[in-house]
Amino acid sequence: MNLANVAFMILATILVLFMTPGLAFFYGGLVSKRNVVNTMLSVYMLTGVAILLWIIIGYSLSFEGNLGGFIGSASHIFMHGVNMSRLTATKIPTGLYAIFQMMFAVITPALFVGAVVGRIRFRFLLVFVCLWSILIYYPMVHMVWSPNGLLARLGTVDFAGGTVVHINAGITAFVLSAFLGKRIHYGDIPHTHYNLPWVLLGTAILWIGWYGFNAGSALGVNGVAVQAMLTSTVAAATAMVSWMFLDMFTKNGKPTLVGVCTGTLCGLVAITPGAGYVTITGAFFIGLAGTLASYFFVNVLKDRIGVDDALDAFGCHGVSGIVGSILTGLFATKTVNGSLPENGLFYGGGWHMFLVQLAATFGTIIFVAIMGSIIIKVMQLFMPMRVDRREEELGLDMGEHGEEADYAVEFSRDLDRYRSDMNQYSSEFQGQTAKLGKK
Repeated sequence: MNLANVAFMILATILVLFMTPGLAFFYGGLVSKRNVVNTMLSVYMLTGVAILLWIIIGYSLSFEGNLGGFIGSASHIFMHGVNMSRLTATKIPTGLYAIFQMMFAVITPALFVGAVVGRIRFRFLLVFVCLWSILIYYPMVHMVWSPNGLLARLGTVDFAGGTVVHINAGITAFVLSAFLGKRIHYGDIPHTHYNLPWVLLGTAILWIGWYGFNAGSALGVNGVAVQAMLTSTVAAATAMVSWMFLDMFTKNGKPTLVGVCTGTLCGLVAITPGAGYVTITGAFFIGLAGTLASYFFVNVLKDRIGVDDALDAFGCHGVSGIVGSILTGLFATKTVNGSLPENGLFYGGGWHMFLVQLAATFGTIIFVAIMGSIIIKVMQLFMPMRVDRREEELGLDMGEHGEEADYAVEFSRDLDRYRSDMNQYSSEFQGQTAKLGKK
């Protein structure tokens, strides 16, 4: 056992877990005040649901056994029979690797929650996440990250989750949004964000957690982990500044906090599949390309397509993930990571890696879109997907949960009104004390 690698991976696991409450703050700050509780609960509850699913069946379906390169076996329910102390190639226990991967299973479904906030029934979402994990997420993990997986044998390069996490979650977000339909009053009433400081807080937590996500995927203390940390930082900074300039010099004319935070996440998403495979220069261009593509989709294509992805989960994670996955086939180089079978196109490796990345990317899109649609159609036979119009107008905080995020704000407004009355009718409140001042 390598104690340095073990300590590093424990820290990386904690950082990835930290991303989920960070995402709850990010999404919670972006929605209207009527849906804050529902949004944050829908994200945070996955830390319980996804962990239990992973222990019960997820790890076994992902990494144990092999059925046609598509999925593992169900022979290790509750991880029974798995040798937790068996060491991996980087000398960390299998149990530690399992819990690290568990955190990916938590954050991935949380990403597509942002697409459907304000109109999907909580119970439908809960059941959907369970079925989606078993029928889509675990097969994707096996196909890409298991040595026997279909896409792994094809030669797919995915360092930390371009296909498995971001394209997967992004396409799911798009499919869910398409089936749900647009929000009532969509486009008629300007959207007001609940709390912009929360958006910045959530972005900062996600960026910090992403170091566990990307650098941790090196599975040890080594040069690849350092490179992944460097490329993640460069891509995020490039994307942040690029989105800010796009806001300043296009139709908006002003830099926005939401734009800067969105751009940051696009850069982190785009670099994820190639974080441990590309140079710093490659990270710059991947971050730039991811932002340009996501900005164009969010501000131009989204309205033309007509799918109401409320918080741009597809526009950010799906689009930037697709760009990053494909560009890894151009910028990957063995000088950064000697485990690569060949160089990318820009480093003399020819077209093979690029074409493999292209096939894996579009194969993921097709698989997730078809399976997601099937799950939704079957579920709709047994339970309603969308809340009724009255509940949507009331807000899902009260309609689904009977809770409000604004109780403290309302108390503050009541206190302000009381003080205003005191000032306006001060003579009536003085009573007998008014005479003391005259003496």
